[in-house]
This record gives sequence, C-alpha cells and structure tokens, in this order.
Amino acid sequence: MRYRIKLFPEITIKSRAVRQEMVRCLRTNIRNAFARQRLEVRVADCWDALEVRPRREADAAALAQLEEGLTRIPGIHEVQAVETHAFTTFAAAAEQVVPYWRSAIAGRRFRVSVKRRGRHAFTSEALERYLGGELLTAAEGARVDLKHPEIDVRLELSDDILRLVSRRRPGLGGYPLGTQGQALALISGGYDSPVAAWHLLRRGLKIHYLFFSLGGPAHEAAVREVVHHVWSRYGASHRVNFVSVPFEGVVDEIQRRVPAGLAGVVLKRMMLHAANRVARRARIPALITGDALAQVSSQSLVNLGLIDAVSERPVLRPLIASDKQTIIGDARHIGTAAHAAALPEYCGTIARRPHVKPRPAQITEAEAAFDDAVLDSAIAASTLTPVDRLLDTAPALPDIPTVDSREALAALPEATVIDIRHPDEREAAPLVLPHGEVLAIPFFELADRAPALRGGRRYLLYCARGVMSRMQAMHLADRGLTGFGVYRPE
Repeated sequence: MRYRIKLFPEITIKSRAVRQEMVRCLRTNIRNAFARQRLEVRVADCWDALEVRPRREADAAALAQLEEGLTRIPGIHEVQAVETHAFTTFAAAAEQVVPYWRSAIAGRRFRVSVKRRGRHAFTSEALERYLGGELLTAAEGARVDLKHPEIDVRLELSDDILRLVSRRRPGLGGYPLGTQGQALALISGGYDSPVAAWHLLRRGLKIHYLFFSLGGPAHEAAVREVVHHVWSRYGASHRVNFVSVPFEGVVDEIQRRVPAGLAGVVLKRMMLHAANRVARRARIPALITGDALAQVSSQSLVNLGLIDAVSERPVLRPLIASDKQTIIGDARHIGTAAHAAALPEYCGTIARRPHVKPRPAQITEAEAAFDDAVLDSAIAASTLTPVDRLLDTAPALPDIPTVDSREALAALPEATVIDIRHPDEREAAPLVLPHGEVLAIPFFELADRAPALRGGRRYLLYCARGVMSRMQAMHLADRGLTGFGVYRPE
C-alpha cells in the first residue's frame, strides 16, 4: 500500500523556491513524525504530490497507524490510499477496479475519470467507457452522471502501471510545521488555549508551551497531559519544550495588594511580563494566547490593550473572533475537550465585579504596591521539560481525602472546615455547617497560616466547586502538610 499526499493548495501557488522549501520541510516532518512511532517510511516527491510508503513490509495495524497519522500532519490537504497493479488489458483492469467500487456505487450516481500518461493505443475516454460499463453491470441501481456524480471513480495509468485510489481522507491542511518560525503558547488546560495553539500549529508555527502553575502539582499534571496530547498528535515532528512557572506566590501577592476589580487584568499582565522574559531567553519572537474578545472581563477590548501594553513581542490570538461553542467544538475535534471538562479554568483572581474599562492610571496605581521580587522569584524557579518527556517526569500526586456530603461531615465532629474562598465570595454566599464554626482563611493566606494550625486535627478545605480546595490541599501536601482534605458537598 502507498499513500499519495496532496499538498495544501496555498503551498502550490507559492513561488518555486518557497514551494520547494515547504515541500522539503514536509518530507522531513513526515519522516520525523513516524520515526518517533518506530515506523520508518519512504517519502518521494512527485511534484504535485508526495508518495509515502513503509520501508518494510507492514501489517494492517501499521498501515492504519500510518494512514491516520498522515491526516494530522500540517501541510497535507488530502491523503489518498493507492494500490498499484500492472496494466495489460481493459478486461484485466476491470477485474481490479470493479471489486473496489461495486458496493460504493450501488444505487448512486457515478463517473469514471482516468488520468493517463505515456503512449497507449487507446484514449482515456475509451478506458473510461469500458470500465463504466463494467461497473454498471456489476453494481445494482448505479447510474452514470458525468456532470454531477456522487462518486468519482478515479484511476491513473502511467505507461503499464495502473494506480487505484481506494480511499481519500481529508488532511489537516495549513503549512508544514516549522516553516513559519516559532512561538510560545501560554497554556492553561482549559478549552481555549490548546485550541489556539493547534490553530497556529497547523499554520506552520513550531510551538513551545508555557504554563503558569496556580494550583500545585495537580494542576500541572493535568496540563502536562493536554500539552503532550496536542504535541504527539499534531506536532511530533519537532522537539519543543514545556516551561512551568510556579505562580501561586504571584497570585497571593495580587490578592494582598491589588484591588479586587483589577486583579484579573494585573494577573494577565504579570503573565505577559514573565512570558516575555522566558521567550527572550529562548529567542522566541512571538506569544500565543487563547483570548476571545469579550468572552470574560479580562478580554474586553480595553483590558486586552492594557495587557498587551507590557509585551515586547506580538501576542497572537487566533480565537479572537470565535464564540465559545465553536471553540468547544474544535476542542472535541482535537481531543482536548475531555481534559478541559475535568479541569475548570482557575478562577482565584476573578472578582465579583471586575472592571471591563479601567483607566491606565488605575492599573499603574494598582501595580505600584506589587513586590516585583515575587515575580522574579517565580521566574527563577521555573522548570523546563522536553515535551516528549512530559509524562515520564510528571510529579507524583498525593491522595487527598474528600468529604462529599453534609451527612458525612456530621459524622466527623473532630474535623474543622476552612473556607478558602475570597472574602467577597464568602460574604455573598456564607457556608453553613451541620456542626461547628467555619474557619475563614482565604486561599492566598493559607500557605503561610497552615503550619501554625493546631496539629492532630483534621482540616477540610472548602470552595465553590472543589477545584481550588483540591489544588490547595495538594499544594500543602507537597510541602509536607498532610492533614488536609476537601469538603465538597453535592
């Protein structure tokens, strides 16, 4: 079995030199992608297409792996499964063609199209008419329609070689990976940022990934899975890196120093400050985010302008005009939606009444009290992991006990519940317990105050959805404080 690779149409209209360079990159990318899967392939240049086949005899499973993988490599418009036979006579050709297409054209309109090269004693039209007649006889209910067929039975005849296209599958499209340079994608594990990275990956950008850890090892482990998934399916032809920056301290400093309504914008500005420094060190010329205009308060036009003002590099936003349902649909298509559904976006710095049109002077004043040494420390503590090793080096996650009902809590009179929500959230929706008093410690103070809590007791952390509580409990366990669980009543 061989596979013909049709190029993305925009590649074919480039200048000769640009086209040749893109095709060269695509050939290399195909070889590299399958080498990581221990499947060696030959890639031949046929000018208007590439031909790919295994170097050694391959079983059905390996061929299915090859065919599926080709559909996910940027730069490929269509993947055609091609079988090659020796051509002798019209009747012998019909014996090859009819079994392939008899079932497919039954009860449908079809035509036969023959592309012929070389010298033959007959015309393409003559072979088309003969094969069409054989197919009509073999397929019940089939009928010929030369202008508007439902199925086009295509064959190629080159001298005495007959090639049958038995299957056609759409490719990913776009430009070969690496032909448009590289960028650094800010990745969170939600719906938006992986889809944004995928959109620009298929436009030829080699993408590295930057993660701001806001909730300890549980948060990072989930994002590692998302990044590895996107890379292994769509970008495995290139070696790229995953940079993790511990940002819990930055969030705590923002909550202490910055007015609640401005916290979200200030956090995004701090992320861009850090991203530019990471990109500068790695000589990466652009950043990528998953922002969509007006989707949340920090993505208003005014706030996006204030956020971009701190960036030394262009910030690419491929989702800027996308609606949420379209983004979720894309996430399902690329296989990241299940990850996003299991890990809601971190919302620890989102106020009840965030500003959507703050003045620049307000942001400047709000950031004046921020201790820049906190950001410096976070960047200095960043770690870099090759993406192909993300799952090998994932941090071990502690087992966090969960109490999931008021009845279960009532059976634990020795347990103390700590409400870690922001004071605004606590005031808006006070927590009522079946027994005892709630201990209020906002999450941004928990790490400092937890060591001073009375030992020997059991503490259960509470937040609105349980996500922040679990992340904070894991963060404390990572520091050796193991007496913390989660209270998450259904």
